[in-house]
Amino acid sequence: MIVAFAEGCAMDGVRMRDDEIAGRSKGMSREELLALPAAVDLETGNRALRLGRSKGYELAKRGLYPCKVLRLGNAYRVVTADLLDLLGLAA
Repeated sequence: MIVAFAEGCAMDGVRMRDDEIAGRSKGMSREELLALPAAVDLETGNRALRLGRSKGYELAKRGLYPCKVLRLGNAYRVVTADLLDLLGLAA
C-alpha cells in the first residue's frame, strides 16, 4: 500500500485542498504521527492512512486493516508502532 503524506510534492497540496473542500480528513504530518500514543482510535488510524471512515471500519471488521488493530469491546484501537512501521517512520 502506498500512502501519501500531507507534505510533499505540489500534487499533494492540490489533493489536500480538494479533500478539504469535499469534507474529507487531510491526513497527518510527520510530527503529528510521531507524537501519537501507543494505540489510537480507528478514526486517527484512518486519518494517518488517508482512509475514509466507512472503508477503515470495513477493513477492520474484516481483519484486512493494513496494520494491527485491537478489538476492545465495541471499539477498535490501532497499534501505533505498526502504523508508524507501515508508514516508514518506525524508529
